[in-house]
Amino acid sequence: MSLKNMTTRISRKHLIAVALIIAFGGVAGVFILHSGQGSSESESHAHTEEHGDAEHHGAKADKAHADDASHGDAEHHAQATSPGAHGGTLLTDGTTSVEIQLDESAGEPVMRLWLLDNGKPIALGAIKAHLTLTRPTGEVEQMEFAVDKDSLKTRGTIAEPQVFNAAVVIETGSQTRRFTLNREEGKVELNNEQIKTAGIEIGRSGPARIRSSLQLPGEIRFNEDRTAHVVPRVAGVVEAVSANLGQLVKKGQVLAVLASPALSEQRSELMAARKRLSFAKTTYEREKKLWEEKISAEQDYLQARQVLREAEIAVANVQQKLTAIGASVDADGSLNRYVLRAPFDGMIVEKHIALGEAVKEDGQVFTISDLSTVWAEISVPAKDLARVRVGEKVTIRASSFDSTATGTVAYVGALIGEQTRTARARVLLSNPHGSWRPGLFVNVEVISNETEVPVAVLSEAIQSMDGKSVVFVRVSDGFVTQPVQIGRSDGARTEILSGLKTGTPYATAGSFVLKAEIGKGSAEHEH
Repeated sequence: MSLKNMTTRISRKHLIAVALIIAFGGVAGVFILHSGQGSSESESHAHTEEHGDAEHHGAKADKAHADDASHGDAEHHAQATSPGAHGGTLLTDGTTSVEIQLDESAGEPVMRLWLLDNGKPIALGAIKAHLTLTRPTGEVEQMEFAVDKDSLKTRGTIAEPQVFNAAVVIETGSQTRRFTLNREEGKVELNNEQIKTAGIEIGRSGPARIRSSLQLPGEIRFNEDRTAHVVPRVAGVVEAVSANLGQLVKKGQVLAVLASPALSEQRSELMAARKRLSFAKTTYEREKKLWEEKISAEQDYLQARQVLREAEIAVANVQQKLTAIGASVDADGSLNRYVLRAPFDGMIVEKHIALGEAVKEDGQVFTISDLSTVWAEISVPAKDLARVRVGEKVTIRASSFDSTATGTVAYVGALIGEQTRTARARVLLSNPHGSWRPGLFVNVEVISNETEVPVAVLSEAIQSMDGKSVVFVRVSDGFVTQPVQIGRSDGARTEILSGLKTGTPYATAGSFVLKAEIGKGSAEHEH
């Protein structure tokens, strides 16, 4: 092969390779340009979704452009969002910007607007603005703005929860601008499957009958109207004791026998008085007969009658003394024998007497109580006295075991203790089986009449967040926190005074899961 032919062949191969490289390079360039355009468009759409209604790209842009057409050339829409100088959200439409802030500095949340043109504040005097709030539950609120120093402020407050879509329309001369802002504070997004997995149940608020009740501490005590402290009433020495501690006794049953010198003297006095009475009676009858027969003078008859009357009085006096100390008038063979008897049916709950013991007339030797009824004494704080009235029904529950009884308030004290600042109330409680023992601590539930309330929820649905009572309201894509003002409760249901309407779906069982989820979200946000 000649050098000339070899050179020609190599040149042709090089030319073909160069041509192929150029061709492939052109195709790659077109592909890269096309891919770059696609990535830019995807990024643009992602940016659109990030900013929501404030920017218009892709499908959202088509909707926004349709809105522009419906509003005319004079109405515009915000195109971007960023933080504002006052801590709010800054929305921009061309050269016009508005900063929207939910201001809670005064306690009641209001919406504030600051308007800028090319970064400079706009005079607010000739501007009209109004707000449309759309809640997740579908409720729509309309509000107007008024000038407040360097901003526009809503004339009304923005009620909680702070979950809404806010549409602000601003009219400046011949132009109308519309700005939108989504706020989802206190919202938990869950689908139906997640709700079922979390064990969350749904109920609806509505009217209910609530039984007002008040829980108070109490203690079982003896029924003092059926409790007796047995004392001898005469000094003596114990000869016999027939009653034991804890024994049930009947009325009149012998408890103990004493030998009393004082009683012996009184019975001796009675015997002497009876003898004098018998002699006086005989003398009176004789003098009366002699006077009637005109044998003796009338003065003798009158004197005999006087002596008889005095003898009768003496006998009656001694008998009354014996009756007063509980001693029998008849000695029954022993002048000093004194018998202690039970005053009524009951139980010996205290015993302070022993055989051969010398007891005084005021010594408390037995305490007997009829335990078929007892008292439940209640400590009532001053603020609850109006709710505890005589005749009110109560339910009493033992704190140490499972036992319940019902009764009525029989007494409410008129004085409040200086130290405890409580008054005493009393419930007469039937105790046929003796299970309510004096000294037992109990919980007393004072039950008022049932009341029909227009809106109530299950008590387990109410949670406490930031010092407020809230209910988790069901919305299409989850739950939102709804602050409520609660009223009366009977443990099962709680009255809702404000914050919730009849028929609103809410989380009942498992609401604590939602509270934990919001707390978790708040912690992550702070982090």
